[in-house]
Amino acid sequence: MTLLTNLKVLDFSTLLPGPFATLMLADLGAEVLKVERPAKADTWGVDQYLNRSKKSVALDLKRQESIDAVKNLVKEYDIVLE
Repeated sequence: MTLLTNLKVLDFSTLLPGPFATLMLADLGAEVLKVERPAKADTWGVDQYLNRSKKSVALDLKRQESIDAVKNLVKEYDIVLE
């Protein structure tokens, strides 16, 4: 068992500091769910490295069903990072 095994993090971050912070949390055992825009979900390079050890979901936050999904996710997670 690792240090942060029971911690759940919902990650909306896009710039380097946010994804790097959640990468460190994931490496320490936290469950991190990265919320991405559908058009950006299949990126490579630095994003791919920063998203290792994370689960991801592509949601269009301009659609009501995606907003409803986020509202349900927020209830389940300990930390929301934006």
